[in-house]
Amino acid sequence: MLVLSGSSGRIEEERCRILAREGMSALSIRWFGGSGQPPGICEVPLETFEPAIALLRAGGARRIGVLGTSKGAEAALHLSVLLPGVDAVVALSPTSLTWANVGPGKDGRDRPHRSSWTWRGEPLPFVPYDDSWTPAPARPEGGPVAIRGWYEQSRRTFAGRVDAARIPVERSGADLVLVAGGDDEMWPSLPCAEELAARRRAAGLPVRVVGAPGAGHRPRLPGEGPAPASVQFRYGGSAAADAALGAAAWPHILDALRGPYGTR
Repeated sequence: MLVLSGSSGRIEEERCRILAREGMSALSIRWFGGSGQPPGICEVPLETFEPAIALLRAGGARRIGVLGTSKGAEAALHLSVLLPGVDAVVALSPTSLTWANVGPGKDGRDRPHRSSWTWRGEPLPFVPYDDSWTPAPARPEGGPVAIRGWYEQSRRTFAGRVDAARIPVERSGADLVLVAGGDDEMWPSLPCAEELAARRRAAGLPVRVVGAPGAGHRPRLPGEGPAPASVQFRYGGSAAADAALGAAAWPHILDALRGPYGTR
């Protein structure tokens, strides 16, 4: 199991240990902000993840899964389309689109907008951000802000770029588990999960959506403590709701990773 963080960029040691207790080999890597990597999520080569997947396979893994959160989920969904041999993807708080960069690229600049990802040297089509957006109500001085509205407004503003930026999960051969909270204040992960699932089902492919209206952007798996508070962002949900969502998703996550999964 390859375990990918979101825009925090952290190594997911605790999550790997939880998976290891279930008998899985779990590996988490730094995929931006490291030596030779972009400092932000800006034109990150999706090939960055290939050596880690190859290492898991060389270690005798029977199935290869990728578990990603937020931007890590965006990457995981793309990998399931682009790389042969990805058997399962667990996308926590996913998006259905490829978005513009979060932070600077190797040139140290975060504008103009560029794709978050490249593949074989080419940037993936993406939706830019509408920089005219401001939080409503206005952000209190020094207080955390919800940015879901920024993504929703950007999707409307750049509607002509949405179709090209859709993550083509209907071309993925992996089993997909999509986990999302309806109170996500970072981006609209539950509507995005439902959009991804609709396209999978239209193609006759397996998918499972586990959602909860009161959960936020950071569902917690059994054995994980509450996510730390942020002084920068509002993530939505509550410790109880986020833990309940993770607990509800856990059996489906294990099913997908252990396989065979099939249409449910």
